[in-house]
Amino acid sequence: MPLTAKQLQKIEARLHEERERLVEQLREFTEPEAAEDSQTQAGDNSKVPTHPADLGTDVANEELQASIATRRSAELVEIDFAIDRLTNSPDTFGLDENTGEEIPFARLEIIPWARTTV
Repeated sequence: MPLTAKQLQKIEARLHEERERLVEQLREFTEPEAAEDSQTQAGDNSKVPTHPADLGTDVANEELQASIATRRSAELVEIDFAIDRLTNSPDTFGLDENTGEEIPFARLEIIPWARTTV
C-alpha cells in the first residue's frame, strides 16, 4: 500500500528536523571557538609547553571530530536527497531503489532517508 499523504507529511517533517539537527552539529564543528587548543579549554594559559602525551590526545580528538563530521555530512547528503525525492517524485518515494518494493512505513519513521527495505 502506498504511503498516505499524512505519512508523507510526517516523514517530511522528520527529514527537516534531522536536517536541522545535523546542520547545527556541523556548525559546532566549524565554529572558531571549537578550534581552541586544549590548554585554553582546560584553563591553562601558562607559557609552559604542552606535554607530548597531551598533543597525542589532541590529535586523536581532532581525528575523532573529523570522522564524526564526515559521517554527519554524508547523512546530510542522504537527507537532502530524500527531501528532493519526496518533493519531486512523491509517488516513488518510499520504494526500494533496487527492487521497487515498498519500504515499510515503520522503517521510514526511524530512517526517513532510507533507500532500501534493508
